Amino acid sequence: MQHDQITTIALALELAIDRLADIPDTIPRLEAEVLLSALLDKPRTYLVAWPEMELSPEQRDSYISMIERRTRHEPIAYITGCREFWSLNLEVTPDTLIPRPETETLVELALEYIPQTDAMAVADLGTGSGAIAAAIASERPLCEILATDFSASALKVAARNFRRLGFNNVHTSAGEWCQALPPGKRFNIIVSNPPYVAEGDGHLAHDGLPWEPQRALRSGDDGLDDLTRIITGTPEHIASGGWLLLEHGFDQGDRVRSLLEQAGFSTIHTSQDLSGHDRVTTGHWA
Repeated sequence: MQHDQITTIALALELAIDRLADIPDTIPRLEAEVLLSALLDKPRTYLVAWPEMELSPEQRDSYISMIERRTRHEPIAYITGCREFWSLNLEVTPDTLIPRPETETLVELALEYIPQTDAMAVADLGTGSGAIAAAIASERPLCEILATDFSASALKVAARNFRRLGFNNVHTSAGEWCQALPPGKRFNIIVSNPPYVAEGDGHLAHDGLPWEPQRALRSGDDGLDDLTRIITGTPEHIASGGWLLLEHGFDQGDRVRSLLEQAGFSTIHTSQDLSGHDRVTTGHWA
């Protein structure tokens, strides 16, 4: 099919499904519909209801460009510029990691330690797109939340998300891990989804990871460099009775628990994600 023959929604989807069929581990029709829905700013049901709706030449060209980007394995979230997390529609860019479902485990555990009636101080270290901070803000509007990141570009994305979603109780601070926290300020809850993939890990070459910011993924030979920095730095910034919650790799639970114990944390526990993998370890600062 020639590009100039793509005149309707049905024909556009037909071409896209054919082009996307060669990408491993994809559902071509689903991806074709998601991309066209994003372009038209319509729900996927619209595509089913109006298959003969004509596309403008500009829409056609934009859709072809989106499909070509996807055939080069660029993640859909970067093509559409958004990703849903905790039922929130977040802007994402190549300056930020793409929020993933397993990180919702971290949010769920954090909410268990934050009563709805308490105005706690919360820090989200390495916020990226702001997904974790935004999710907590949506559930605990009384909390004062500080979202930090070493990347100024990522912080701008996060700030736009907080502003668009109306979360006036979330603020941002630039800096690496605990260095971004105000001196003397103590937080009741500190959460982080830091880089935890080891250098040379084969997973870095798959699942769209080559497109994501590598500094937000890689963390030394064993993947523990940034987790170690956070754990050793938080005692100066966490309130008595506070909790530190860390996302990590499926095979890092033992090491993270050991690091927390060495730093003086207690009541240390590792929780699993929906796939049954070790994903989040928590420690109490007594």
